[in-house]
Amino acid sequence: MTAWLGSLTPERLAALAAQRGLPQVPGAAPATPEHLATQLLGANSVLTAMSSLNRPELQTLTAVAALAARLHGPAATDQHGPVGFAGTGPVRRAPAGRAPEPGERLVPRALLLAELGPAAEPVLARLVAQALVLPVAGEQLAVPAVLHRRAAELQGLGRPLAQLLPAAHRAAELRRIARTLGLPDLPQDASDPLADQQTARLLERLIAALGEAERLRRLVAQAPPEAVELLDVLLPGPPRVRVGCFAPDPGTHGKYLLSDGSSVDPGEHWLAARGLLLPVGGGLAELPYEIGAALRGDTPLPFTPTPPAPPTHPLTSRQPGRAQAAAAEAAGRAELLLRTTAAEPPALRRTGGLAVRDAKALAKALATDERETRLWIDLAANAALLAPHRMPDGTLRLLPTERYDAWLAATPAERLVPLLATWAVTPAVFTRSPEGGALATPDDPTAVPLRRSALELLAALPPGRGLAAPSAETTPVHHVRDALAWQQPLLPAPDPAAVAATLAEADLLGLAAEGALTPTGHAVLGLLRAGAARHFPAVPGAGPDLSRHPALAEAVSRLREALTGQLPPPQRTARYQADLTALVAGRPAPALAELLDAVADRESEGQAVVWRFGPASVRRALDAGADPVELVAGLEAVAEGGHRLPQPLAYLIADTARTHGRIRVVETACCLCSTDEALVLELAHSRALAPLGLRRIAPTVLLTAVSAAETLAGLRAAGYAPVLEAGTGTTLVERTPVLRSTSQLPELRP
Repeated sequence: MTAWLGSLTPERLAALAAQRGLPQVPGAAPATPEHLATQLLGANSVLTAMSSLNRPELQTLTAVAALAARLHGPAATDQHGPVGFAGTGPVRRAPAGRAPEPGERLVPRALLLAELGPAAEPVLARLVAQALVLPVAGEQLAVPAVLHRRAAELQGLGRPLAQLLPAAHRAAELRRIARTLGLPDLPQDASDPLADQQTARLLERLIAALGEAERLRRLVAQAPPEAVELLDVLLPGPPRVRVGCFAPDPGTHGKYLLSDGSSVDPGEHWLAARGLLLPVGGGLAELPYEIGAALRGDTPLPFTPTPPAPPTHPLTSRQPGRAQAAAAEAAGRAELLLRTTAAEPPALRRTGGLAVRDAKALAKALATDERETRLWIDLAANAALLAPHRMPDGTLRLLPTERYDAWLAATPAERLVPLLATWAVTPAVFTRSPEGGALATPDDPTAVPLRRSALELLAALPPGRGLAAPSAETTPVHHVRDALAWQQPLLPAPDPAAVAATLAEADLLGLAAEGALTPTGHAVLGLLRAGAARHFPAVPGAGPDLSRHPALAEAVSRLREALTGQLPPPQRTARYQADLTALVAGRPAPALAELLDAVADRESEGQAVVWRFGPASVRRALDAGADPVELVAGLEAVAEGGHRLPQPLAYLIADTARTHGRIRVVETACCLCSTDEALVLELAHSRALAPLGLRRIAPTVLLTAVSAAETLAGLRAAGYAPVLEAGTGTTLVERTPVLRSTSQLPELRP
């Protein structure tokens, strides 16, 4: 292996180390081939690599270990409890006995291919490239030691008799099993100093007898139907079952006696009495390796080189349009969420998450249910576009980050890049947990593999075909679960609700339509294939530097290109109507949206955006320093077809501008000035303005009992259009302070 590693390029070595999760120091010299070989052969490193294997890769790897067991006998396992193949977690227990060296248990390459067929050739090549199968002396194959120790579990077989028997029973119970099997008894004398040696010889006899395949088959041929039925359940695996035929052996720690058979299952009792089923604790019993292997006989090793093929249906001509509409809607929902939180930041609970009232208010503002609202909130938060912020009054609220303004100025395609990349790599099914609410910590280890399996399944469908709709026999959820079992068989089966939520999210984001992947869906899958999920909580495509990660940079670039092709270009003109509304069909360009937001109020969102003009909205623009003439010119410059403004809108702007500034609020303590004496008199006698405590001290001057800010708010609430004036007499342009939270954008892993 050292020689093979020495032949690889530094880039390939780095990729291999990253795939195994081995520690790397940026800029440090690469590890020597000898050191890297030791790391790659380590149990934790191997199990990490196995977690991403698909079914044929795992079957081929298992087949090498299984053939080694046939040729060289079973190796002692490193599992001391009935936990099954816990799969990919670290090995924390000390192994039983010396670990076998890979070179001691070689398997001829020809034997493996004879068992699995020629389709195993490319699979074997991939395993060699990942250093999971080690080519030795040309035509001999070896696998790391941990595979030999876990070969039985990978095949659904139990642990060897040599490991289970002495742990399950003491000498007296072993003698009872021997008598039941008809083996000659050994002298029994507990005071004999050679008693331990006698027990060892007894164990050897039992292991030899139960390890004779032909004798074992003859024994099982005499078994009662209940025992045969139980064996049929255990032989395919897993080899453990809950039983009631054992009782703790008094005076021992962890050893058992066979119970009276009158109150237990006769099949369990028959097998246990003959040592074919051994207690392992926790009320469980295990079928030993030798028993399972012998009774399976010459059953071919399983090999499934092709993924499951689900039923499909032809796509309609509307499929591209549906995908485009979904992507455009997604960009609009995300914009609306961020704009809403910027205007009215929702409160955060001390225990985490949004306050219930604010969560409902956001859902209402987005015109969606709370599950879908959680999707948009969590995508924005994990893309570093939303973050908590401590307000001046001490409350904690959710605000857009400083990255939001640049995001808002981008095209819809550019806006979706970080959000879709975030969806791909975040370990959470956002719309799945109804009790968790938004902003929960993403910690679901099955979410990203499930997401990838769903996309892989759709990507593998024939061109022009989509995943079939639900029927009486099956549903898309079943097909995705089957695909995940093929893509990553070591993962537990996902919750059907999580599968359904994942498919629904892909549709919402425009990644799939009519059961088929869109070009954007293919690009997101490419991001996952490039290893983007390994870097979470950093999100490639949401801001981190990709200069040291060319594969990720290419994947993000393809996602951007796919979105640009899928989304229509932003609209740069508006249609003004006589009812004082402006209509933009599609998503408005950032400059157009900024102009209309400044002078009108958004009335509706969706495939078209509607703004409504009114005296208050026009005054808002004038308060912010807009010149009436320039405002009209700016609106006409973006009018659809180059038309002039409708008369009602032109009159509204002119009338509002004529009354704007007739009242001037001076920033002393505080007074109102106006050249219109009648207006000053009107203000002094207005009941609506009584809370301001206005007092006329000259024909054109009023004093107030409140601050300038309160005076401005009171006058505007009563329908007037004042402006703020400095003590020097110059008009002050009022600008609402912009609050932004600080984003925490982690860097990519080395």
